[in-house]
Amino acid sequence: MSRKDEIARTSVWGSPRRAATASFSSVSRSPRLEPTPTNARAITVTLAPGDTVLALLRLALLSVLALTLAAPAQAAGGTALVEARPSAAPVVRAAGGSQLVPELHLWRVPLRALARLRRAGIVVRAERERLLARTTTAVDVPAAADSEWWRTAIGADVATPPGPGKPVTIVDSGLDITHGEFATRPNTTLLNQQTTFFEDDDHGTEVASVIAAPGIGMTGVYPQAVLRSWDASPFGFITAGDAVRGIVAAARGGPGVINLSFGGEEDDPLVHQAVLWAFRHGSLIVASSGNDGLAGNPLSYPASYPHVLTVGATDETGVVASFSSQSNDVDLAAPGRHIRVAEPVVDDPTGYIFASGTSFSAPMVSAASAWVWTERPELDNTQLFDVMRFSAHDMDAPGFDRATGFGMLNIPSALAFPTPPRDPLEPNDDIDQVSAQGIFDGGQPAVVTASRRSSTITARVDRHEDPHDVYRAFLPARGSLTARTSGGAVDLRIFPSGARDIGTKAAAVSKKAGLAPESATIRNTTRRGVYVYVEVRPDASTVRASYTLRITSSARR
Repeated sequence: MSRKDEIARTSVWGSPRRAATASFSSVSRSPRLEPTPTNARAITVTLAPGDTVLALLRLALLSVLALTLAAPAQAAGGTALVEARPSAAPVVRAAGGSQLVPELHLWRVPLRALARLRRAGIVVRAERERLLARTTTAVDVPAAADSEWWRTAIGADVATPPGPGKPVTIVDSGLDITHGEFATRPNTTLLNQQTTFFEDDDHGTEVASVIAAPGIGMTGVYPQAVLRSWDASPFGFITAGDAVRGIVAAARGGPGVINLSFGGEEDDPLVHQAVLWAFRHGSLIVASSGNDGLAGNPLSYPASYPHVLTVGATDETGVVASFSSQSNDVDLAAPGRHIRVAEPVVDDPTGYIFASGTSFSAPMVSAASAWVWTERPELDNTQLFDVMRFSAHDMDAPGFDRATGFGMLNIPSALAFPTPPRDPLEPNDDIDQVSAQGIFDGGQPAVVTASRRSSTITARVDRHEDPHDVYRAFLPARGSLTARTSGGAVDLRIFPSGARDIGTKAAAVSKKAGLAPESATIRNTTRRGVYVYVEVRPDASTVRASYTLRITSSARR
């Protein structure tokens, strides 16, 4: 296998395989899980030569899990994730479904039952459940590597981190709570049962140590952080359903930072929906950009979703790591090569290894974001998003670039960065995010109603991170509604009440060049008032713009 092929295969978790310290003798000493492409629950276990008694004990545990958890899915021929209508719970349950996320009406059902549920007319959207498996690649580590060089690179060594504050939740493999860094660490919460005996179950422990190791053998970015862990990999590999559950579970606890050091090339609508739900409920989502820098830089999700703070990797010399995926969705960069991390002792007797990958760049930004948010609690997640990326130290060519976004994470600069304005009513990128019948129960509040005939909104759009702002507004019976913008290079469209998304034909459009004010009007000739949708987007000449929108309605007397 070529080096390019090796790194390309690592992209789904944003983490090339860690290089061990001298005492790390073999990456194959524990039972290996091989996920099958046709069955999200099927498990095959093989033993590498030289397995120990401990490995055999782990094999026994694997066998129990395989028999207990995999058999139902094997009998069903695989699983599907289904967003069902709210009233459909009894029917889905009778078809063998189990509810994963009540807030999103999300169920896991046997694949064989999907056609029957579709015929019943209760499926809003569905997909075969995807595996997000990992393949790892060894990297070379200098014999005299400085284990904490990266703390200096991001300014963590010149600022004093606060005590416990805004939480950081990792959605990953399980956290080894018996490790010396975490065994007695306060403010550490396991949101679900954690498994750490699969071969690749070290990843969550590694990520957590970068965020919040208290200094037993290494020091994380924010040692006293409120750390929470959701094990999205109970079978040794992550599934979309487990990731969705973790994202929503993290957001249920209130605004905080959610770290997603995984990804893949397939756009998963249900993972996207979970990200939007978490952002809507006040959380900041941070994701690794991926490790496909030598494999054509395909887009990676969730990193390429709007409202996700996407992080690329740099090396010890301050340049972009060769493996770091590049795209217009990268917001900033952080060190990601030769990072010393905590390792479950079952995998390495020293308890520590060196690691490389954007998987370890993202948690630096997550920890720094929680640090800044704790020091600046008046910020909301839209403000914190901009503080973290716009305060980054510029690298390479001046301004934004696809490799490092706005530059290198800089904690002192983020702590002192001027407070940006809030961006209200996010996320509101499409009609289904604001409609009362959309993906969120009740939708977004209408900015114009039957009793409130006008509204003025100051907001901003960004071609990559916030590409559209859509507002729901009431159009009176036999009346009209006018939208006007000022202050930004934007375009304006109004969609009729029956529109399902902004890909449909608009009823009114205004697209003037540059900063010229936009104005569009829609009329209602019927005897019934309806809700319509006003969309603002950056015009073709700009990437991001701030604007003021005024919407007024009038009814015929």
